[in-house]
Amino acid sequence: MSEHTLRGLPAVHRFLSDPRIAAFETLLGRERVKRAVTQVLDEVRRSASSGSAALAHAEGDGAQPEIADAVLRRLQNERYESLVRVINATGVLLHTNLGRAPIAPAALEALRDVSRGYSNIEFDLLEGRRGSRYARVTALLQGITGAEDALVVNNCAAAVLLILDTFAKGRQVVVARSELIEVGGGFRLPDVLQRSGATLVEVGTANKTYVEEYERALTPSTALLLRTHPSNFRITGFTHEVEPRELAALGRRAGIPVVEDLGSGALVDLAEYGLPHERTVQDALSDGIDIVAFSGDKVLGGPQAGVIVGRSPLVSRLRSNPLLRALRVDKITLAALAETLRMYATPHRRAEIPFFAMLGASIETLQERARWYVSQIPDAAIVESTAYAGGGTLPQSELPSVALALRPRSGAQRLAAALRESPVPVIGRVEENRVLLDLRTILPGEDGEVLAALKASPE
Repeated sequence: MSEHTLRGLPAVHRFLSDPRIAAFETLLGRERVKRAVTQVLDEVRRSASSGSAALAHAEGDGAQPEIADAVLRRLQNERYESLVRVINATGVLLHTNLGRAPIAPAALEALRDVSRGYSNIEFDLLEGRRGSRYARVTALLQGITGAEDALVVNNCAAAVLLILDTFAKGRQVVVARSELIEVGGGFRLPDVLQRSGATLVEVGTANKTYVEEYERALTPSTALLLRTHPSNFRITGFTHEVEPRELAALGRRAGIPVVEDLGSGALVDLAEYGLPHERTVQDALSDGIDIVAFSGDKVLGGPQAGVIVGRSPLVSRLRSNPLLRALRVDKITLAALAETLRMYATPHRRAEIPFFAMLGASIETLQERARWYVSQIPDAAIVESTAYAGGGTLPQSELPSVALALRPRSGAQRLAAALRESPVPVIGRVEENRVLLDLRTILPGEDGEVLAALKASPE
């Protein structure tokens, strides 16, 4: 490519007027799109000068289509490096990598409403003076769980850290050895205890723990007795664990608070949906546990949050800890959480929460949706599938489901990649050289987008 030709490459504005490129302005912003065009043009010039240009055969405007394609590839890559909505076709309802629980439409509208302008987040409208950030969700949590008091922070790990920092800094926390868990992202309970300034005291063995072992571990330095949710594992066989009521009774006799990191945060019995009973927040409180911490974005079905409920004197101490300011949630989280909790306060509204809608979908409904897909994509087959609650909840529990199975001539991995590169990425799973799209986790309103992605994908 000659020096004359390099100077004659199409100008930046020619690419910005290309409708395919201009469409990315709403996703990435005009300046970012313009920068991508400039970078591709600079690469073409450098490559041509060194004699290695892939576009060296095209001159002037003749290079524009190929350069435009290069720009589109770059913009597509940049788009997928941003946070975007995806369609979950994996069959895992609370998929940690995909954002866990989808938020209910009413909760989404609530957060939009408080985000449009100002809000009364810390203003008492009746008294005309400063109010509590947490008062509104506190009242809802008290009503639903029966707890004396409640507090919300930005996630369950933060809730545990705040509890340890408030009560156990420089003191001892007694935990059963079988409950020293590590969950996703490398969150290890012993490390959190150490970082909080507390000293871990382990009791029991990997498979058996007795209340007498907790009692023998008590010293004047003991600050808390801690129970933790087993998350993604179970110990079965020759086992024994201390019943929560036993531990709570010991705590009362010794004057030591008992804390439970419940993890998943179930507010209703999941057995109603055909799953095994998952210990609920109400179960923990009725057992006499003093403080319970749990997540907002798992089986509760709300936004990411760490919820703390329990006895008023203890929650008041948490509220007065200066660390709370670093862990507090914003108006958007509070609005979405409050609206989600209102759905629990009005039981017939629970089905509005996507997690419960997915759990409650009948096999007949899923099969009917699958037949609609097959009427549009004749090469797709309808197969039985297995879905999972996910999110560290009931890891061994399976949910019967229905999936579309596609065995493309181009190969399953290529189709899976093409679906991930769709305008709204579709995330399925590959088994036995088939792409499976589980309908239990594809929200009904997403069927049209999935169909469009399938029709645009390689055969």
